[in-house]
Amino acid sequence: MTINLSGKVALITGASRGIGEATAHILAGYGATVVLAARSSGDIDRIAKEIGSKARAIVCDVANYDEVAKAVELATNQFGGLDILVNNAGMIDPVARIADSDPEAWSKVVDVNLKGAYYGVRAALPAMKKRGGGVIINISSGAATSALEGWSHYCTTKAAVLMLTKSVHKEYADEGIRCVGLSPGTVATNMQKVIKTSGINPVSNLEWSDHIPPEWVGETIAFLATEAGRPYDGGDFSLKTEEGRRAVGLI
Repeated sequence: MTINLSGKVALITGASRGIGEATAHILAGYGATVVLAARSSGDIDRIAKEIGSKARAIVCDVANYDEVAKAVELATNQFGGLDILVNNAGMIDPVARIADSDPEAWSKVVDVNLKGAYYGVRAALPAMKKRGGGVIINISSGAATSALEGWSHYCTTKAAVLMLTKSVHKEYADEGIRCVGLSPGTVATNMQKVIKTSGINPVSNLEWSDHIPPEWVGETIAFLATEAGRPYDGGDFSLKTEEGRRAVGLI
């Protein structure tokens, strides 16, 4: 399948490394203009320079609605609108069983993983309505439907994001705004290093070679941003299955 995102403007949160960095390069490679958002400037400035004139970077803490709104504003002011939102920013540390968890740290994960995704949706909707439509891709997880020891914060927030995806689809599909989740499986990013260090639950026992590269996720995001991704709207597309990988062209 040939992917052409020319003329599309994408905002990617958590864009400083891993899935976000790979996605920025891949979407730009398919012709999209990209806005990279992350909590610190160093890496996103570097990535934007690597991509060139069709990229901008903005410091943005997704747990702060005003900062998310400013990222959307940058996309609309600099590039004329917003067509694709990738709600990628997320965290899993510290991994701990509930009785050992820190309430403030648990709450921070809610702020980033759940409220951050909602803030992205809320800020993007008016801009997408002006464009006559758009695509919102929420990075999900198998943890949205399966409880894992030590991951109560992560499982709970990902389950909530799945319901957010369903809600956006129900409310805005008829206005041309698509919303789809992406459950990639385990990906070779810094998050897996955090999980490995925790030593809790079977995922921590996986080797680095067991994880898929973040570029596979970026390619899947590009696929979901096209009309080919439409059949998966309102739910989670799984990259863990042969069927999913074949649809994207990874097999």
